[in-house]
Amino acid sequence: MLESINVAGEWRQGGGDHYASIYPADGSVTAELAQASIDDVNEAIERADRAVHQTGWGSLKPHLRAGVLYRISQLIRDRAEALAQLQRRDNGKPISETRALVASAADTFQFFAAACETLEETITPSRGDYLTMSVHDPLGVVAAITPWNSPIASEAQKMAPALAAGNAIIVKPAQATPLLALELAKLCEEAGVPRGIVSVLPGSGSIIGDAITKHPLIKRVAFTGGTKTGRHIAHVAADKLMPVSLELGGKSPTIVFDDADLDHAVSGVLYGIFSSSGESCIAGSRLFVQRRIYRAFMDRLVAAAAQLRVGDPASEQTQMGPLVSQAHRETVEGYVALGLEEGGRLLTGGKRPTGELFDRGSFYTPTIFEGLANDTRTCQEEIFGPVLVALPFDDEANLIAQANDSVYGLASGIWTRDYKKAWRVGRALDTGTVWINTYKQFSISTPFGGTKDAGIGREKGRLGILEYTRQKSMYWGMNEAPLPWADVTGGDAS
Repeated sequence: MLESINVAGEWRQGGGDHYASIYPADGSVTAELAQASIDDVNEAIERADRAVHQTGWGSLKPHLRAGVLYRISQLIRDRAEALAQLQRRDNGKPISETRALVASAADTFQFFAAACETLEETITPSRGDYLTMSVHDPLGVVAAITPWNSPIASEAQKMAPALAAGNAIIVKPAQATPLLALELAKLCEEAGVPRGIVSVLPGSGSIIGDAITKHPLIKRVAFTGGTKTGRHIAHVAADKLMPVSLELGGKSPTIVFDDADLDHAVSGVLYGIFSSSGESCIAGSRLFVQRRIYRAFMDRLVAAAAQLRVGDPASEQTQMGPLVSQAHRETVEGYVALGLEEGGRLLTGGKRPTGELFDRGSFYTPTIFEGLANDTRTCQEEIFGPVLVALPFDDEANLIAQANDSVYGLASGIWTRDYKKAWRVGRALDTGTVWINTYKQFSISTPFGGTKDAGIGREKGRLGILEYTRQKSMYWGMNEAPLPWADVTGGDAS
């Protein structure tokens, strides 16, 4: 039986080609569905636009709209285990990670519910005989295009502020992982979001995502994914004069100084690159270690990496599950081969694990290279897999130059006991996020985004709700006499 998609609140089969959601651990089919068609896209957007004007969602008192978001948050928590298991099936992440993603989604809806009901309009300083105010209106119909690596968290991160601001939203999940967005749409409906305000349209990004982005009624696009697609969306947005947020690729540096707590640093570096099997835009994939401790640190890191538990995503003990697909694993293997061609030395990994458990899935071992220059392709291009490149450094100036020598600027990590050094280097790094003596920690209250080819705009944070609004200025005349220019008082013009 085919899974239904959501077209402006109507659950039905999509009008596009049929395809399957595949469990990466063994190649079995999780669900079958028909992707959306262009007609589905146009209908969803047009009906969403009508819903914006007819349901009163955008004009609902903020505390009432917030109440709906609080209910969504609670429904996610009530169904947390089922959602986590479905997320595991959808993209192969270990169950421990998918539980954390579901909890993050619940927290996101709760946070933006609170932001919605406490957001204040502004009375601005008066410069004349008038009272001035700055207010914010919903944009109308907005779109979210989300990735396959952390679906439910990414979708919540876009849906919650968009709904909190009073918009309708069209969600285009990654073609490979459509199921969690569909579940969120069901929860939104159950919580009381009006019919037509939420649509979920699975399908190809180049066809369905492009049609959504180009539609004249779409007033904003929030995209997480590859830089090439992000550039295309930016070009479309420029033609439409449409705001966007683009969270794109990364090749994040993580830095270990010789005064670092090495236990913390080893653990943090491993988590930064190998959790989520390296399928993370913020993965700390370039490791810079101060030369004085380089060999000793690398020996510890390699030994620990070799002990990481790669295995069944359903197991509570698994640290690394499979990559999302066989095709993606082949891409990662191509980069490993490239690293060897460029002169790199493999310290561990660089192969598929063997055994009955791994035969049908797209698993890959934690992989660490050394001996590569920072300007090689292996060091510069995003691999999006469990591949770490280690480089020694001597002085701070050279380190900063190498760390910033990347087209990406999404995230970075620093390991040192010297707080002044951490501040100095952290401010010098050209990245949107800097972690100090930790890595890959997130708070919905703290804005997130990148620089350079890692994207534009910010998501999250209390004011993230304003990204889904248009600002309006209002002037209230307080003058006792008419404006003098027209001279309607009949005064003597001589």
